[in-house]
Amino acid sequence: MPCMSRSKTLFVAFGLLALFFIGSLSFLLFVPPSQSPSTRTILIKKGTRLGKISELLHQEGTLRSKQLFVLLATVLGKRGDIKAGEYELTTSMLPMEILDHLVTGQVKRHLVTIAEGYTLSQIAQVLDNLNIVEKEAFLQKTGSPLLITSLGLSDLAGSTLEGYLFPETYHLVKEMDPEEVIRMMVHQFKKAFSSDLSEKASELGISLREAVILASIIEKETPLPAEKPLISAVFHNRLKRKMPLQSDPTVIYGIKDFDGNLTRAHLLKPTPYNTYLLAGLPPTPICNPGRDSLFAALNPAPVPYLYFVSRNDGSHFFSADLEEHNVAVWKYQKGPKKNHLTKK
Repeated sequence: MPCMSRSKTLFVAFGLLALFFIGSLSFLLFVPPSQSPSTRTILIKKGTRLGKISELLHQEGTLRSKQLFVLLATVLGKRGDIKAGEYELTTSMLPMEILDHLVTGQVKRHLVTIAEGYTLSQIAQVLDNLNIVEKEAFLQKTGSPLLITSLGLSDLAGSTLEGYLFPETYHLVKEMDPEEVIRMMVHQFKKAFSSDLSEKASELGISLREAVILASIIEKETPLPAEKPLISAVFHNRLKRKMPLQSDPTVIYGIKDFDGNLTRAHLLKPTPYNTYLLAGLPPTPICNPGRDSLFAALNPAPVPYLYFVSRNDGSHFFSADLEEHNVAVWKYQKGPKKNHLTKK
């Protein structure tokens, strides 16, 4: 009888222990940390281990038990399925809900605007500042021959994707793969460079690469859509006459660590991008042009202009001959000292 009594006692004890365990587990799994939900923004970086992720979630108040979360992910075979990125979670979410968000990659999306005329370096810096991608990793990918070929741009061999990352507003997420961002931007470029523009380029005997280079110069010369076909006409007319383009933005692109002050010494310094010293187009685009500049590059205005000079208000004065241009230089640039910066 005493043995029977001890057995019953042990059975009851184990039963109570099991009930306590089940109750505790149910509490941890099915009762959220807070009944008054508040939002937490949590960034999970690439390569972060599950234990570190659970600790971060616990610190932010979205988990009652970090150990249970690790166990849950392990039992369900999801240890390696959590995706990097920025998540918006609430303190009223259950562990299974949180795990589902992380495994399915329900990340927070950001509207990121890439301005027309930005260079690869400027785009990379914008993305780095927002923790979308790391600058150096992004720039390295934009020069990858394998990636460039896979994008159908094999004629850029030995070059970069400068000019082909289309300026647009994108929905991006933090901790993205640089290649994913690049493919998205090149896809938008191909949409913008429509079949109509491709046909126009063929009619003019201009390659895609040449059209993008010209568009990039137009983009840097003027922000005014109405002026872009006129700027394009000047450059087309100069190219036909084998005159140097004399474009300041191309010279600037070829100067390492340009300080914002273009001097006569810069204009006399030989670089592949010095279109004062070299005839024809520079070897690559000098920025990433927008839609208006791409269109203007292949649709120059039917005018005889060969020169233009800044009016100092964002617009330009156009001339067909050097005498008229020199008068305009004196009028708008106030003297011959600036003449070397305004010849076009």
